[in-house]
Amino acid sequence: MNTNAIRVSRTNTILEPDQSRVLLRPFSPGDSQRVGRIIDRIMSLPEERVSALLEEVTAEFAERHQQIRKMFLERFEQVREQHIRTDDLSEQRRLLIGSYFLAEYSLESAALFNPSIVPHTDQTDLPPGALKFILSLRATGEGHVSSITFRTGIVHRDNRIEVLDPAHLLTEPRQIPHSAYEKGLFSRKLNELGLNGEFTGRVLNRLGDPFSMQELQQSINAEVEKERQSGGVLHKDKDTAHGIWLLARSNYEVQFQSEQKLSERILFPATPSQSNGIEDARFVHFQNDDGSYIYYATFTAYDGKVIMPELVETVDFLRFRFITLNGPAAKNKGMAMFPRKINGRYAMLSRQDNESISLMFSDNIHFWNERKVLLKPVFPWELVQLGNCGSPIETDAGWLVLSHGVGPLRKYCIGAFLLDLDDPGMVIGRLREPLLQPNENEREGYVPNVVYTCGALLHGSELIIPYAMADHATGFATVPVDDVLAAMEPEKA
Repeated sequence: MNTNAIRVSRTNTILEPDQSRVLLRPFSPGDSQRVGRIIDRIMSLPEERVSALLEEVTAEFAERHQQIRKMFLERFEQVREQHIRTDDLSEQRRLLIGSYFLAEYSLESAALFNPSIVPHTDQTDLPPGALKFILSLRATGEGHVSSITFRTGIVHRDNRIEVLDPAHLLTEPRQIPHSAYEKGLFSRKLNELGLNGEFTGRVLNRLGDPFSMQELQQSINAEVEKERQSGGVLHKDKDTAHGIWLLARSNYEVQFQSEQKLSERILFPATPSQSNGIEDARFVHFQNDDGSYIYYATFTAYDGKVIMPELVETVDFLRFRFITLNGPAAKNKGMAMFPRKINGRYAMLSRQDNESISLMFSDNIHFWNERKVLLKPVFPWELVQLGNCGSPIETDAGWLVLSHGVGPLRKYCIGAFLLDLDDPGMVIGRLREPLLQPNENEREGYVPNVVYTCGALLHGSELIIPYAMADHATGFATVPVDDVLAAMEPEKA
């Protein structure tokens, strides 16, 4: 069957970036000396002027942010440690000082794109035949920093897509230390990173199993102090101590409040490895061995120089656990998990060589050691690069995988291929032509000539595909899954 016979329908639902959706973020106007000078100027203001200024600031911004006075005080406490030695300050002055070291960040001022879609945690109170979904999107703002934002919506019985209007009062979650680190797992991660010398051994020997972030910090500090007293801290041990601490910080949890709507919740970069962005989250509704479900998302952490694949997990989209991925196969972009184990092992698609799609298996979700090339670029529209477009979708015919291909003039198209259910290393079929390619209404944007998705959803017999348009906005397409399967052609040996 020719791909021209596939009935792809673009919907009228378009999600455009909204510059009015702003997040209150810490603002550092310069080095410590400049911060001190700014505080000195605020300290010199008479009390009546402080009260008047605070009233002006609050009146202007209070309706744009939740609990803004609380945020002013929290920011004051963060800057006071190095610059304010007295406790004899009025609450108004504390609030005003805090306000000078915060700034609004327009979360999606540049783009709202690269979506993935999964069933919602709550499927109650819906019309017959409807499915409620959660849509994750990559929001990109000032400095090209990317974060994860969410929308909710409904796929109706007739496959009409309804996306609910997002909230405008945005919040970041409260970051909480990892409740407990498993000593063996942490040690294995350190070993994978090459942090397995004598200093690491001494730090770990001080710890119980499990151990807390505070206990780890105390152990590191104790070993550093011991070396200092015996003649000085070795440079390599300083680097090791820094690496141990970075690993601990990169495995963390965050918690939102239950009263916060899903579209209010923002996952903003929080660790050094994520400092320049959390990119292209591929969410999957994963079935555990006992039949329960959890949501995983693989994403790309970017610090401005290095890209690192990482993982986040949640059961309720309120509490998220961030996990580092280790092993020689945990590298590059585009990792996408299968929605259940295959023959007792976790399975993942990835792109290791910037060109081809690889398949990986692991007994431990944290570690990925081996991979094999599954598909290489063959057709003209994918000769530059081939990669997945989200997690495989289970059908009676096999694992349906959406792919992306890059062709002439760096044009991105969406394709598809089919894998055997029991042996996903076996490619059953492949589309020779793109399933979706940019039309005249989708060519212009931040990156021209690109359509891309991080995950689709099967609703009955219809494939629901949210997709990015020119790395700027997000649209939706629907297509009968039987059309896609019928158009598959056998993979040539």
